Amino acid sequence: MRIYRQFVALASILLSTVVFNTVAAQTYPNKPIKLVVPFPPGGLIDNAARLITPALSKELGQTIVIDNKAGAGGNLGAAEVAKAAPDGYTLLMASAPLSISPVLYKTLPYNPASIEPIAIFGQLPNVLLVNPESGINSVADLVKRAKANPGKLNYASNGYGTSLNLSAEMLKSQAEIFVLHIPYRGSSFANVAVIAKEVDFMFDNLPPAMGLINGGKLKPLAVTSAERNPALPNVPTMVESGFPNFLVTAWFGLAAPKGIPDTVSQRLQSSLQKVIAQKDVAESIARLGATVKFMNAQQANQFMTADTQRWRTVIERAKIQMD
Repeated sequence: MRIYRQFVALASILLSTVVFNTVAAQTYPNKPIKLVVPFPPGGLIDNAARLITPALSKELGQTIVIDNKAGAGGNLGAAEVAKAAPDGYTLLMASAPLSISPVLYKTLPYNPASIEPIAIFGQLPNVLLVNPESGINSVADLVKRAKANPGKLNYASNGYGTSLNLSAEMLKSQAEIFVLHIPYRGSSFANVAVIAKEVDFMFDNLPPAMGLINGGKLKPLAVTSAERNPALPNVPTMVESGFPNFLVTAWFGLAAPKGIPDTVSQRLQSSLQKVIAQKDVAESIARLGATVKFMNAQQANQFMTADTQRWRTVIERAKIQMD
């Protein structure tokens, strides 16, 4: 009799969960949705968020309000979402820090397991840059010069633990070179340092570097994606340049608090997939220098797991640790 009562109780719980998920799917969304962007306005991730929200809002039939919650390398915004109710009304504009932060920081203001991906819909490479007057015309040239002058070359980044810093550390490790790191307050300041010949090279996200590349201020040596980028068809990849394991992909997508109902997650996934299939949205994302590529929640989770492991190797080897 006791087993029977336990069985009935369990069945009731399961039935309640199914009913809840079904009702959630049928009524979601019935109020405005907050999309937390964990970076300041005007940056790549903020721009991507503002590109998709009008069409996604129309598709879902509800207003989407963007809330820029910048600070701590994206961790403050992620913490706000991690602590929110898992009902689909608080979402995160997710990006690479979700993969990097768990292995970079000693402590975080949130539990990484408290956030789950909804989808990834854009990817873009970093690009290796030098001064056009440097006499360096390829990755091989840069490596050769660094090996001939150990400790005398330096590189710029937008700060410790960023994908730009870690991309350079990946090059140091794979090429077995010793170069010095000079962090700046942002990638634009790092760009200026390369142009002024204060530093020898840097990695940057492709979109903010394109204007300087097109203007002849910076020379691209390679992109970090698996394939050449359409915006720079004549620039080889790091793989083509002799580094078969050098793959760095910046990315952006949506995430939510852990425990969001599957049916709500699926509604968001299907709506987002429809939105990025729209020609004007896809073209706008492409103008950011990104490749439109949709990954559902399961695929996004697998991608992020692999991304974290890739950065773990780099971070541990470079002995980088943030408080």
